[in-house]
Amino acid sequence: MSTHTRHDLDLLHTSLLTGKLPRNLSWAETVDLIGQIGDVQPHGNDEFVFTVGTQRAIFKHPNTHELSVEEVARLRKFLREAGPAPSPVEAAQPCRMVVVIDHHAAHVYQDLNEKVPQAEETVRPYDPFGFHHHLIHRKEAHYKGERVPEEKSFYEEVAKDLLPANEIVLIGHGTGKSSAVDHLAEYLKENHHDIFRHVIATETADLSALTPPEIEAIAKRHMNAVDQG
Repeated sequence: MSTHTRHDLDLLHTSLLTGKLPRNLSWAETVDLIGQIGDVQPHGNDEFVFTVGTQRAIFKHPNTHELSVEEVARLRKFLREAGPAPSPVEAAQPCRMVVVIDHHAAHVYQDLNEKVPQAEETVRPYDPFGFHHHLIHRKEAHYKGERVPEEKSFYEEVAKDLLPANEIVLIGHGTGKSSAVDHLAEYLKENHHDIFRHVIATETADLSALTPPEIEAIAKRHMNAVDQG
């Protein structure tokens, strides 16, 4: 299992123990989490024994690929009884990311600070989130037409950058087939549900006129809403 995947499961573990109950928690993610911190064994038809520490419980594979709200609540109770919680350092460092995307490139901004953004009075060269900015260019050579067809590799590369994130804001322009941000959201939903569940907002904007401070303002608005929710 990769470091990114382990980090994502650590964030899920923290959320189950101390945060809001995750929405759209898949059975596959649940099994991966328990397998990382304990043990999963089959037990009859569609039933599995989860063992973490000294705690043992039987969970049934849901009829859909997601756990019901009741089962997520039972999973939380099971994990709290199993303990211990992830380290405070890990839990105190949310990984927040913003993607600004069109059909030609994606700008991925990442922040590992506890608050977004830094204090306004701080004098610094302007860089949204002050930590990491990755530009992903799309390969468009040798295509003749109005617009390059959607490339899965482009969206897959963005998805890989988003693996560590537990709060994601997507920003793009246009709607439907003309919108790269809609394509990205749909791609994540279909191929990377574990990432898609961390998308807290998708917003359309005129990217040609969007400045770095405006990017940060959009992200701050949505992330503050999550903090206050």
